[in-house]
Amino acid sequence: MPPIVLASTSPYRRELLQRLRLPFSVQAPQVDEQALPGESARETARRLALAKAKAVAHGQPGAIVIGSDQVADVDGEALSKPGTHDAALAQLKRMQGREVVFHTALAVVGPDGRYQVDDVPTAVRFRVLPVAQLDAYLRAEKPYDCAGAAKIESLGITLLESVRSDDPTALIGLPLIRLTSMLAARGVRLPVP
Repeated sequence: MPPIVLASTSPYRRELLQRLRLPFSVQAPQVDEQALPGESARETARRLALAKAKAVAHGQPGAIVIGSDQVADVDGEALSKPGTHDAALAQLKRMQGREVVFHTALAVVGPDGRYQVDDVPTAVRFRVLPVAQLDAYLRAEKPYDCAGAAKIESLGITLLESVRSDDPTALIGLPLIRLTSMLAARGVRLPVP
């Protein structure tokens, strides 16, 4: 089996990939994560997932490289990682009482350079909460590296009314159901004996 490389610095994606019990290494992709003018959240997520995988694959000949990216869509407006407390609070205020679609894109680049790319959307309905509660959540979790500042695997669950998705791991950042299909198409056997 070719070596598997995760093109990400995300601890969330690393933890998710470990669930598959495959040996893999991690390499940070050097990719500008800015959205392009006129690009939808879905298009941005797909483009960045593929760009990350290709950037790492360039220096890893013979490997299977996995890239992923997540962008939230709030009424046609794309939200990515807030980076700061103030930006995160503004994002959470913007999402209150709304259904937000988190586009988690996934790309797999094979040793031959051929690639697969897909998007697993997750529809999330946010509660309406007092600003003090949103602020307390942000101070406790510091989810400034999460699209929309919604860290579902922890206290972020308290911000939500409902979640709809074909893959429960997509919202955390790496859609494992879709990934296992992509890896199987590359000859990777799962589960590992």
